[in-house]
Amino acid sequence: MLRIAFAILWSALISVVTVPAIAQTAPDRSATGGAQTLSDILARQEQLKIDDSFRRDNVGDPDLAKPTTEQLGTLGGASDPDIWRALRYDTANVRVSAGGDVAATLVQDGGMAWLAFRDGPLRTYGGWLLLGTLGALIVFYLLRGRIGVDGEITGRTVTRFKSIERFAHWMLAGSFILLGITGLFVLFGRVGILPLLGHEFNSVLLIGSKWVHNNVSWAFMLALGMILVMWAGHNIPNKTDLTWIKQFGGIIGSKHPPAKKFNAGQKVIFWSVILFGGSIAVSGVSLLFPYELPLMAKTFAFLNTTGLPEMVGLGVLPTDLAAQEEMQLTQAWHAIMAFVLMAIVIAHIYIGSVGMEGAYDAMGSGEVDEAWAHQHHSIWLEEEKAKSAAQQPAE
Repeated sequence: MLRIAFAILWSALISVVTVPAIAQTAPDRSATGGAQTLSDILARQEQLKIDDSFRRDNVGDPDLAKPTTEQLGTLGGASDPDIWRALRYDTANVRVSAGGDVAATLVQDGGMAWLAFRDGPLRTYGGWLLLGTLGALIVFYLLRGRIGVDGEITGRTVTRFKSIERFAHWMLAGSFILLGITGLFVLFGRVGILPLLGHEFNSVLLIGSKWVHNNVSWAFMLALGMILVMWAGHNIPNKTDLTWIKQFGGIIGSKHPPAKKFNAGQKVIFWSVILFGGSIAVSGVSLLFPYELPLMAKTFAFLNTTGLPEMVGLGVLPTDLAAQEEMQLTQAWHAIMAFVLMAIVIAHIYIGSVGMEGAYDAMGSGEVDEAWAHQHHSIWLEEEKAKSAAQQPAE
């Protein structure tokens, strides 16, 4: 028995070592008449990329195909296996009465790769990114504590944000929180909610989440455009940002570095929201209208012209994508960008709530104490005082 077990183990080890090598070379298919061999099957099981042109291109000659009523008659230049291979690789001449060219794609196996990515790396790394961000913020709070106001509260306030600015901010924040929660429900519902609360609850929750997600997205895009118009000019990098970065926003040193209306940290968050949020918005619109607004093929074509994909080892990106492939790639990108932005927003929420004394007032009432403003945005405070003095009539 021991000898038999050793033989089986040795055979398995040899197969694992030799399969990749076999799959990387073109096997001799003369014995199979050009059909696939055991090496091809083993390579696919190992998820190795092989040259499948011997199957992809073996679809007969459709021009010679002649229908016949004989029981054992042939189809002329194309047999049943040839037709099935053409359907398998989306090269068959399929005519549809409705749906346009999209409906002509009957088999598209890219969905399996997308599903494996969604159920594997996306859930795993995305989930750990959010949990890791929360954990890091808890550790930082325990070590650093809440950032308080150094001086005495003066009781004199200055307007930090106007009502229209606060409206845009809270619409953006509220819509993004709803989008993030409903998106997480859709992604983790099958593995996190269904086992605990059952199929019926999970179904109702995900149907509602989809409705909320698709409709609240318009509020997110509107608010994103509003803050871009109102705050882009205040978020242009300048020399004062270098001092802020050197002192890590006041964590290093005894004094808080000077800053204008937005410091370097806030500028990083602002442009992250604009860039990542903009990418989420564009990909989301493409998912809402996948047949009218395909995204990935055009993006890949543009990237190919830059030569960047080949420089990083990706080769030439595909530009002939079926509608299903467009949606799969767009959804994957949409989710990745959403996870990154959620992690950034979690850090922003921390600073604006429990992490810093007086920070919430800026977006709550819009009024902040002068002591707080002097500590965190001294240059902006002086500019506001100068404007106020210039507007007052001379005594």
